[in-house]
Amino acid sequence: MLIWNVVLTLVAGYLLFLQFGPGKKGSSAGKGLIKDTTASKEFRIAYFEMDSVEANFNLVKDVKAEISNKETEYSSNIDRLDQTYRKKYNEFAQKGQMTEEETLEAQTVLKELGERLKAERQDIDQKYQEFVMFKNLEVKKKIEEYLKEYNKNKKYSYIISYEQGLFYFKDTAYNITSDIIRGLNDFYKPVKK
Repeated sequence: MLIWNVVLTLVAGYLLFLQFGPGKKGSSAGKGLIKDTTASKEFRIAYFEMDSVEANFNLVKDVKAEISNKETEYSSNIDRLDQTYRKKYNEFAQKGQMTEEETLEAQTVLKELGERLKAERQDIDQKYQEFVMFKNLEVKKKIEEYLKEYNKNKKYSYIISYEQGLFYFKDTAYNITSDIIRGLNDFYKPVKK
């Protein structure tokens, strides 16, 4: 089966080569139709090093600082919730011997408090995750806006970000990282607070 697939693939490739190979201008059925202006344009792909942009783009630095502050706030809120529960638990533990009714009441109070604190924790966690996602989208949007401006002359068909493990080869002739970083920092001028 594998041999048969290889043979069929080679035959199909040979037939395509004969049909559209050197000296052929395509089929006559397509003549007279609208001419594609992009077909005559050179196809070029530029790239930029995303880790360099993350290290040198001022907006990314500002966003990382904001996320770090939010993470500190998040951690302190979670610690506050944990301390509230521990405090209530210790109050009941210090009472010593309790009647069966008091023990059931303590368990109910701790259970309700635990559920309320769990809901608060989930709310805080969701707000933190939304904040991080919003900030990352803000950075991505700024980069996209700048790249549209950068490529106004239509010099490149695509501009992609290079990340480790995604591509196996890159030609440094089309590395526009330094241009992108310089332009992004000029494009993004933070308002002084």
